[in-house]
Amino acid sequence: MPITIGQAAPAITLFDTDKNAVSLADFKGQNIVVLFFPLAFTGVCTAELCSIRDNIATYNTANAQVLGISVDSLFTLGKFKEEQKLNFPLLSDFNKTASKAFDVLYDVFPAFEMQGVSKRAAFVIDKEGTVQYTEICATPGDLPNFEAIQTTLNTLN
Repeated sequence: MPITIGQAAPAITLFDTDKNAVSLADFKGQNIVVLFFPLAFTGVCTAELCSIRDNIATYNTANAQVLGISVDSLFTLGKFKEEQKLNFPLLSDFNKTASKAFDVLYDVFPAFEMQGVSKRAAFVIDKEGTVQYTEICATPGDLPNFEAIQTTLNTLN
């Protein structure tokens, strides 16, 4: 069932590229931008995350922690983060628990008929853990509406 505005964010815990368990609850008191992306090292995913990297000050000013989530292994994500010099955590959803909890898992990814790949999606969670913005992109080639995300963050501060 899709996540809706006003509901509590699902309780998830995933491993980051430094092999630390990270939970959404760790960021209580801070806004969170959760970005699900299909696969590391692909063109659109790289462009999306590098855009966040280049504009991280905007998110920091909004007291928002950005978290990138993919079904890639934490080792793959570690290499991706290093190569792209990403300045926010990437979390591995290798077991697909977060993608299922947020209802953003493709049955069959449109390219190459891969199963178990996350859709490109964005969620803004407020300081109390309530979802304030949701966007699931229609195709993997679409990017989230970063302006709408910023507008939502601005209303939370």
